[in-house]
Amino acid sequence: MKKLAIISCATAVLLFAASSLSFQSQAAHPNLVITESDVVDMRSAVKEGGRFSNAYHVLKANIDFYMTQPNVVPVPKDGGGGYTHERHKKNYQLMYNAGVLYQISQNEAYANYVKDLLLDYAALYPTLDVHPKRKVKSQNPGKLFWQSLNEAVWLVNTIQAYDLVYTALSDGERATIENKLLKPVALFLSEGQPSTFNKVHNHGTWATAGVGMAGYVMDEPEWVEKALYDLEKSGKGGFLRQLDTLFSPQGYYNEGPYYQRYALMPFVTFAKAIENNQPERDVFDYRDGVLLKAIDTTIQLSYNGLFFPINDAIKSKGVDTIELVYGVTVAYGRTGDTAYLDIADKQDHIVLTGDGVKVAKALDDGLTTPYKFRSVAFGDGKDGDEGALVVMRSETNGDSAVLFKPAAQGLGHGHFDKLTWQFYDAGEEIVSDYGAARFLNVEAKFGGRYLPENNSYAKQTVAHNTVVVDEKSHFDGNVKIGNRNAPTLNFFETNAFGTIANGEIETAYDDVSLERTLALIDLPKIDKTVALDIFDVTSSSNHQLDLPLHYKGHLIDTSFPMTANTSSLPALGKDNGYQHLWLKAQGTVEDTLSRVTWLNENGHFYSQLSLVTSPETFLFTQLGAGDPNFNLRNENGFIRRVEGASSHQFVSVLEPHGSYNPSKEFTLNASSSITALSMDEESGIVLVTLTAAEHTFLIAIDKRSAAADESNSFTFNNTSYSLDGRFAVYEL
Repeated sequence: MKKLAIISCATAVLLFAASSLSFQSQAAHPNLVITESDVVDMRSAVKEGGRFSNAYHVLKANIDFYMTQPNVVPVPKDGGGGYTHERHKKNYQLMYNAGVLYQISQNEAYANYVKDLLLDYAALYPTLDVHPKRKVKSQNPGKLFWQSLNEAVWLVNTIQAYDLVYTALSDGERATIENKLLKPVALFLSEGQPSTFNKVHNHGTWATAGVGMAGYVMDEPEWVEKALYDLEKSGKGGFLRQLDTLFSPQGYYNEGPYYQRYALMPFVTFAKAIENNQPERDVFDYRDGVLLKAIDTTIQLSYNGLFFPINDAIKSKGVDTIELVYGVTVAYGRTGDTAYLDIADKQDHIVLTGDGVKVAKALDDGLTTPYKFRSVAFGDGKDGDEGALVVMRSETNGDSAVLFKPAAQGLGHGHFDKLTWQFYDAGEEIVSDYGAARFLNVEAKFGGRYLPENNSYAKQTVAHNTVVVDEKSHFDGNVKIGNRNAPTLNFFETNAFGTIANGEIETAYDDVSLERTLALIDLPKIDKTVALDIFDVTSSSNHQLDLPLHYKGHLIDTSFPMTANTSSLPALGKDNGYQHLWLKAQGTVEDTLSRVTWLNENGHFYSQLSLVTSPETFLFTQLGAGDPNFNLRNENGFIRRVEGASSHQFVSVLEPHGSYNPSKEFTLNASSSITALSMDEESGIVLVTLTAAEHTFLIAIDKRSAAADESNSFTFNNTSYSLDGRFAVYEL
């Protein structure tokens, strides 16, 4: 039979119509992520000792404690982060973990614990209406939770718990649990909410995963088909359509790394259930193995253990998140790639599954090899042609990294930040992105949901490090328009001198073209890595052009005088995010090399050197205006502003330098080593000269379209050069 990787979703419906009506082992339980053969391996691993055994005993002690406490299945009343919300989350975790312990230990006390909780839910669920804290207009509600997303997460976990204790239950107990709880939940999340179930979105992923897994456990083949292909089994929605649409061919998830790691759990969990019940579907080979690529891409989209916080991201999420723990475990179980053990070791969390046994034994046997973080342009969109998310990492200075975003909008969780960038160094975020305005599950802060300031500031263009035209956000803040218009990645290259990328977009504003070239460059002989930024704005009419830079740290000094607002602070503007920025100081620069230096918490200094060829005003800001409830963090930035320009070129170099140690009371190289910066162009080749640490370098960049008949030779100061590739660095 052909693999799904080489057939369309519609064809797959026909090919598997016959096989879909029977599962590999209907009578076998457990039959989802954990199988009977896995249980045999897990029991042996516990007896052998080592990491798996240790993880088992830690979990056992935790569950043994909770089993001494009264079971609590409260009537739902709280939003995200509230007591009842958190208790229902805790309950599905307890049920799942107790089910695992039952399979390994064969101690019926664990099965009885799960059974009692399931029966309590079976008594409660039929009495519930939709949740009292539901958001009426924007999302489908749950019954146990304020949104149906959480209900689907509950089902994904609870159906596994039920599967794990299935054989310990009587026929009557199974009938009660299925008819009064599990089937009603599955029907509520599918037929009861078709707009979510059929949606190509992470909410739909969780719903289809929960319902599909319930179909395997309760012998409902039609549920599995609907989960895979949507309620009408048309292939226009459902789990496979989500795999087709939400990931690029390289495994980049359209909503960004924060939501990529969140969506991994239902994708990986349901995929394991499909593999264990219907291996003929070859789900892990689907789209050339896109799911395994997605696991690896999620790791690549991190720095110092934390995910790059683009779009609606909580900045504290990293590779140790439980979703990626499961992802890495499955990836190693499928591939045996020992580089994944490096990540698993850092995660320091062994999951109690068959694949978890493999990871634990390999770690115990010392099979780990280093995981390699790379410079990569991850194509965006289902065909990889909607721009890209670009990661640049220095080969010379492994601590330096650039994230460049000529990427697609990212659906409703996307921000209006075309061509934005971030810079990382010495383990810290230096040029920053705000991420999401949200206190996740802190009920006192707007019920733990996204704050109003997420729309009024965090999503707006001025909250990012990209050009704002006339104080309006890209696409005028319209998500639907943004989703239809992606930037173009013109080129991306990594060579001996570093990494460079160029992207552009002509639809963020009417009659305005935005083009940005970013390069992370290793300067030879002086052991220094710098970021070069060239941002070209062109239009047929005059505009106000703002280029913000949001930095983490404390302002040290500038090379130009400023006028500070010391007795009162005005807001910088009235809307589109400007209303949230205090104007703290400003200064005007003309025809010079300007410098702004700050000190980061990592103890290093950073200077942005800007090549100013026409008057620019530098506006120094702090976040917090128009924020009566103190919802926003007080972060710092400065904006380069040009008034009344039809075209402008913002050129700058960011240099890390020096160190500050207050404990040992020393400061080294607090001043930038860059003393000169200039730029010229010859036949489409950009020539940047930079003097740093008494060495002068020529950076040549070929921005032309890749035409075969174009010469790559150029002359500078009467010397001929030949450019091999997109860019090179020469010492003069």
